[in-house]
Amino acid sequence: MTGEMSNGIFPQPTDVVLLNVPVIRQLYHWDCGLACSRMVLKYLHPVSEEAFQRACCDLKLTESVWTIDLAYLMCQLGVKHCFCTQTLGVDKGFKNQSFYKKHFDTEEDRVNELFLKAESSGVVVKKCSVTVQEIQAHLSHGHVAIVLVNAVVLVCELCSTSVKYCCFLPVNQKCFCSTPDYQGHFVVVCGFNRTAGCIFYNNPAYSDRVCCTSISNFEEARMSYGTDEDILFIFKDS
Repeated sequence: MTGEMSNGIFPQPTDVVLLNVPVIRQLYHWDCGLACSRMVLKYLHPVSEEAFQRACCDLKLTESVWTIDLAYLMCQLGVKHCFCTQTLGVDKGFKNQSFYKKHFDTEEDRVNELFLKAESSGVVVKKCSVTVQEIQAHLSHGHVAIVLVNAVVLVCELCSTSVKYCCFLPVNQKCFCSTPDYQGHFVVVCGFNRTAGCIFYNNPAYSDRVCCTSISNFEEARMSYGTDEDILFIFKDS
């Protein structure tokens, strides 16, 4: 980790934090990570759509976007970041998961290469687990994070109709796909209430709300097999 989290000293977070991170809806079923990137960039400092698209083009981002891709995107746009993960590369076990199966063979070498070149490219990657207390401390300083979760598990306590297993679905539209064991989805964590024991997050599947879930549900969703516990910490002082 960097900043306050590098020395093992974590300031006591305040009871309630809710950062004013704009909600931006994803356009397709695959671009939740890019929508989350747009949210944090708009929160930090506006980046023109032209500059954003140019960075995506330079990085050759396709319909298969991994957390390491988002870390490279932040680096390309000059944003201070730290990508924490349990696996420095691709977990070969993911090949058997339906969510990863379609792109696994073509993506494995590409993603592993990105990890190998990360340090020389200025991309900050750490192999470590992160506690919810560390996430809260990060938020307490006005920083945000993009978190990979299992959408099958994550349930918003405020949404009247929860969409559990579709990465992207128009509001009020029913899902008719079969329920997988894992559905990777990126969200932006933007706050918490320690007393209520909840986490606030922006879900790019929607454009009109801030979602909220219990800490226990958040922890289960972000630690599900398939996520590698990926968290991309973004620092406001970029």
